[in-house]
Amino acid sequence: MSHRVPDLGALELLLAVARLGSLGRAARETGVSQPAASGRIRSMERMLGVTLLERSPRGSRLTAAGVLVTDWARRIVESAEAFDAGVGALRDRRDSKLTVAASMTIAEYLLPGWLIALRTGRPGTAVSLRAGNSAAVARMVLDGEADLGFVEGLGTPPGLDGTVIARDRLLVVAAPGHPWTRRRTPVGREELAATGLVLREPGSGTRQVLDAALAGHGGLAPPLLELASTTAVKAAAVSGAGPAVLSELAVGEELSARRLVEVAVGGGELSRALRAVWPRGSRPTGPARDLLALTR
Repeated sequence: MSHRVPDLGALELLLAVARLGSLGRAARETGVSQPAASGRIRSMERMLGVTLLERSPRGSRLTAAGVLVTDWARRIVESAEAFDAGVGALRDRRDSKLTVAASMTIAEYLLPGWLIALRTGRPGTAVSLRAGNSAAVARMVLDGEADLGFVEGLGTPPGLDGTVIARDRLLVVAAPGHPWTRRRTPVGREELAATGLVLREPGSGTRQVLDAALAGHGGLAPPLLELASTTAVKAAAVSGAGPAVLSELAVGEELSARRLVEVAVGGGELSRALRAVWPRGSRPTGPARDLLALTR
């Protein structure tokens, strides 16, 4: 049908000629030159096989066929305007809310600042935050339960696309009385692997990086404690339960106050990428796109 139906711009021009009685005034109203408007009308007449306008020094007048075509054109243009308004309403409804899923460290230490900045640019957007470990965040994004996710770990989870937004250093920390805090030599990777630590649960970004780093040194010993949040791991370490591995973002205050002490570890630093993720084959739009821009 498309080869027999003029485009919306041509139909809007015809309606303007009918309303204004002048091809020149219609051209100015629709933002085209008069020669271009005249050519557009002639092209439409050839397409339809009928004459639409009678031109004279006094202006342009619709033919009998032009009156009928103009009436039909008005319905098409009004339907297109209704379509555009409906799609705009859907877009506005989508942009009025944003669901973000984030790993615990990012949710606690980075997202609050980003969301405050987002509110400045989008004060009408209601944001819902869901926190979990990196594996849980990936599942939420894959299942459509979150518009955008933030994870830690070794790579982009399967089924998702993503981009690195920052890098984070993992520290081995212990309460001041622990023997490791008084050592003059770094703790070796083999000793770290063989020691029961206070750790996050499997599926967390911290645990993924630590498992990979110590895989060639005998693998992780059974955890001393296995806890589901960064805050819980930190509290256990401060209480003297044992050494822990935590994000540098999470322990700055405790290190400054000497409630925890960083333990030197041999073999180079432990680090991980922090990533924003979204379903593969798509790109964040609306408030999700704006939030992603703020993270950079």
